[in-house]
Amino acid sequence: MIIPACEIPKVEGWLGQQAEPVIALSEQGINYTHEQINNADVIVTDLPAAQQLAGKINQAPIPALLLVQVLRVTEGMSIAQSLLIESLAYSTLQSGCDYQNWLAERSEPPKKITDSKGEPILLERRNDIVYAKLNRPEFHNALTVELRDALLEVLTLLEVDTSIIRLEMCGLGQCFSIGGALKEFGLAGDPAAAHSIRCKTNPAYLFARNSHRIHCHLHGACIGSGIELPAFSCHLTANTKTFFQLPELRFGLMPGAGGCISIARRIGRHRTALLALSGKKINTKKALEWGLIDSIVD
Repeated sequence: MIIPACEIPKVEGWLGQQAEPVIALSEQGINYTHEQINNADVIVTDLPAAQQLAGKINQAPIPALLLVQVLRVTEGMSIAQSLLIESLAYSTLQSGCDYQNWLAERSEPPKKITDSKGEPILLERRNDIVYAKLNRPEFHNALTVELRDALLEVLTLLEVDTSIIRLEMCGLGQCFSIGGALKEFGLAGDPAAAHSIRCKTNPAYLFARNSHRIHCHLHGACIGSGIELPAFSCHLTANTKTFFQLPELRFGLMPGAGGCISIARRIGRHRTALLALSGKKINTKKALEWGLIDSIVD
């Protein structure tokens, strides 16, 4: 729903009772109350932008609803609990008609990508610093099962080896990562089993627990999990030509690699909802302005 910000009820908890995303239309020069701001999922400043966003929501109303509900309830919750909530919502959408229709429209059935050469992540240790480079440039460093497992190994090493003071991570090729490998989407036929697997293999848990020792440098496309995971890092840099995008709604899904938590803790849930509901790209300048990255380094 689109509602003028001045008309949003000031009742605490009102937003949680709304069964659709609430788009607040704000006006410059007006001071809104804390309760009014909290009772909105997204805040925009002009009607055309609000209508365009509402159109995106109408194309995928159920994924949009679950997205904002996760952002609402996880605000202020511990990271571990928040990741559990996000995974449950993501698993729910995996059984939904939007996602199933998208899977059915693909020309090829899902398959595991196994034809890569060399180590998925190149590691080098110099004294007490470990350098990790995502090494699947031919797939734009998409987060395949293989790359995910390799990432888990690196992060586990960081956690158990306290002599490592910092992990420096980047990606080889044209970009850091385009996110989940779409060819592998649909391999887990049982959403409940997929949730169970995700709880054990999601790198977000280790990223979050060791964030104070991780620096990620991004370049090129950072899409989906390609920004959701590095956003947990304590120090996040990007070069000038980097762009960021959360396109999951077009597949009938929502961010499921930790983005509802990592990104929201950097830029707030209102901007996270805007980024995910619109599916639009933002550039490095906007990312720095919002606080999604810490600095621009070429």
